Formats: sequence, structure tokens, C-alpha cells
Amino acid sequence: MSTRGSRSTRLHVIGPLAGLALAAGLVPLGAGSAEAHDRGSHHQAAPVVIAHRGASGYRPEHTLEAYRVAIRQGADFIEPDLVPTKDGVLVARHENEISTTTDVAQHPEFAARRATKTIDGVTVTGWFTEDFTLRELKTLRAKERLPQVRPDNTAYDGRFEVPTFEEVLDLAKRASRREGRTISVYPETKHPTYFDSIGLSLEEPLVRTLRRHGLNRPTSPVIVQSFETGNLRDLSRMTRVRLAQLVDAAGAPYDLRAAGDPRTYADLVTPRGLREIARYADGIGAEKKVVLPRDAAGATGAPSSVVRDAHRVGLDVHVWTVRAENQFLPTNFRRGTDPNAHGDVRGELLALLDAGVDGIFSDFPDEAVQARKAWLRDRYRQAG
Repeated sequence: MSTRGSRSTRLHVIGPLAGLALAAGLVPLGAGSAEAHDRGSHHQAAPVVIAHRGASGYRPEHTLEAYRVAIRQGADFIEPDLVPTKDGVLVARHENEISTTTDVAQHPEFAARRATKTIDGVTVTGWFTEDFTLRELKTLRAKERLPQVRPDNTAYDGRFEVPTFEEVLDLAKRASRREGRTISVYPETKHPTYFDSIGLSLEEPLVRTLRRHGLNRPTSPVIVQSFETGNLRDLSRMTRVRLAQLVDAAGAPYDLRAAGDPRTYADLVTPRGLREIARYADGIGAEKKVVLPRDAAGATGAPSSVVRDAHRVGLDVHVWTVRAENQFLPTNFRRGTDPNAHGDVRGELLALLDAGVDGIFSDFPDEAVQARKAWLRDRYRQAG
């Protein structure tokens, strides 16, 4: 059992009996409380559906409308990636460079703000949230990040503002009352080492905002995630909300690289690495290939031992990111040759659920919700 797990709840929404009852339609989706969690039976609890940047398969990502659609589709969590403005306000953007997700390039008054910066060792040119006050950022409008892949989403270009973290929390609170179930929030701190270097630390405003909303308990409907390790360790001392260590299928956390630490993401998911993560976090958010490795042809095979090893030390495993388009699917779940056409996304979702994951990030929350429902019904039948 993890050190964090001994003082906090795990990352599930509902416990095992509630999960099986859900399959029979006896309880509303996501209705369970922290008290319903069965911390010793990871594989029996109902996995959660996390709307990746909102329902980003249907609306431009990280907009309040994308989150609203995700909630209507039954997502348990909505996910805002957090970056700061010049005046220290946390806003929801996938990256601090915003030329691909807003109309900033069409604003002549901000032309001089275009800059080239080094972010986590990578040279990036564009417009950056840290060079705009919140008031200035609110004059911009969101646009679809993948217009060639999701042309239908471009119909919503120019309609929506860049939301603040505060607005996302308010939306989740209102939606929870309206839906009669808990809508949880899964914020990610983006590039914490970089933002520390320019005097815009993410942790303090994040914790202040959570406390202002009464969200500073292990049972709070919040999980904070990061690809870096140091800021999660800091957060484990600053807040009691649940934490998740993000793990990619390649590379290493930037804070470790910057410090000359040779450990990679692969090292973090060894039994020894998972034991260390359990000292400061409650779960891991793993790239899906970490759980379902692919062969030379790009097809999924047998699950790795990561889910089993993580569960042994009290960590939950959430995987990212399931998308419906062929180009994002393993080859054995693709249909036809059009990379932008939808493949057998339900097949991949069921394979991940069968691998024992505790939650799935998806751009298409409705697909994940339906896959979970089918999976739970099958388990309910098997349980007699």
C-alpha cells in the first residue's frame, strides 16, 4: 500500500459492488463517494472516464463548451491543462504557446508579442500565455487544434474564450448539482520547471484556488497530475488532494533531465520506481503503450506487468489518450486506410479495460462511457 494511499482515497469513482450494480442500471454513473471505495480490490472497481481536454473530439479543446459536452456524455472527470498568465492566473490551455489553439495571430495589436523561447529544452516560436494578462487573453477566441483531422470542430472556431481554472471548477460544481452526480476535475501542471525559472510557479496558485473552493481533502473531487516529479513531491506537502504521476512511453521527466538524473519514464514504471512514486502520489497516468505494448507492426499484444505492479503498491493506473481516428489507434483496431476516419475505438477501450486499468483519458468520452457500460455488464453476467 502506498504511503500516500494510507492517508488518501484512491482514484476510483465507485467501488466494486456499486460498479456491478451500475452495469445492471441500479446506480447512476459516477454516483459513488470516497467512502464507497474498496482500496484493496483495484481490478473490481469501476474504471473512471476522463474527458481529455473536454470532449475534444467534438469541440475545440480546453473550452467550457468542450467540458460541458463531456459532462453531458457521462464523463466522470474533466481535464484542464494549466498554464499561467503574465499576472499569475491559471488558465486552461494544452500549451503555453497558443497560436494553434487561439486566433492570436489574427490580432494585430499582439503581433509584437510573437517570440521564440526554449521550453523544456525545445525551441518554440509563437505567442505565450505568460506574455499576456488575463484581460488580454480574454480578448482571444479558441480554435480547433487539429483542423485537418477534425474539420467538423472548426465550425466552433471563434466562439469560445480561454477559460480560467476557477471557471472550470465553477462549471464542475454547477454541473454536479444539475446532473445529480459528482463531476471531478483532473488538472495538469504544464512545464513546472520552466515556469519556476521565470517566476510564475504553478503550485502556489493551484493550491490557493483549490483551498478557496474547499477542495483540499483526500476525498475532494480533484486529482492533480504532472509529467515532472519534483512539483508533485512539492504538492504532496502542500495539499491533501490526490496526485498522479504522468508517465510517457519514451523519454524522461524534464526536471530529472535538467538535474542530471539519468532515470527515465521506463525506470519509473519498474517495481522499484513504482514504490518510489507511491511515496508521493496516489496513481500513475500512463501512455497507453505502457500498458498495452505494440509489436513491430503497431498492433497491441499482451498487457505489460505495469498495472499489476502498480496495484501491488497501492497505485491506480489511468491511461491516455484514446482517440477514435485511425492514425491514433493501434493497427489491429484501424478500419480502412483513411488516417482521419474512425476505427474500432470501442475495441481498444475494451482491451484497456480488460488489462485492468482504473481509468481512461479519451477525446471521445461518450465512446469510453459506452465501452465501460458494455464491459461492466459483461462482468455482471459473469458474476451471476
